[in-house]
Amino acid sequence: MAKQERKGRGGGARRGRGRWTFGAGIAAVVVIALIVGWFAYRAQADLPGQKFADQGNLHIASETTPHEAYNSDPPTSGPHLPYIAPWGVHTRPIPRELQVHNLEDGGVVVQYGCECPDVVTRLRDIVNTYDRHVVLAPYPGMKGRIVLTAWTRIETMDQLDEARVRRFIDAYRGIDHHK
Repeated sequence: MAKQERKGRGGGARRGRGRWTFGAGIAAVVVIALIVGWFAYRAQADLPGQKFADQGNLHIASETTPHEAYNSDPPTSGPHLPYIAPWGVHTRPIPRELQVHNLEDGGVVVQYGCECPDVVTRLRDIVNTYDRHVVLAPYPGMKGRIVLTAWTRIETMDQLDEARVRRFIDAYRGIDHHK
């Protein structure tokens, strides 16, 4: 009889330990999920630029083809031409419908709306450090002095801040947005 009592007590202790282990495992999974979620939230919250709604990636035949209005200026997504502007430095404005395809292909477009050769020289130096996925071009009539765009993101600056420019480019360059 004493043997059976010990056996019964030992089995209950094992079951109690098993429940505790199972409960601790669930608690560990919940804690890990919370930590991962917090870091994902912080990474998203720390992304540079203002977010705009995604207007899709419809291809249009030409820049004069009627299409819905862009929700930002310069545009950050939406209808665009079926080809891209060459990566690198441009001395003439790039049509908005062309810029958008560069953004869709993982590009960042850096534009300036000023007669400011010193700023343009500094922006050119920054853009030339990237072999692809970055474009520099003038944008006459633009509201900001310097505007950076990526797919659904825009950053406006009145004064050149090289660290902000590089942070924006590094955050979004090379991310493809084809659906």
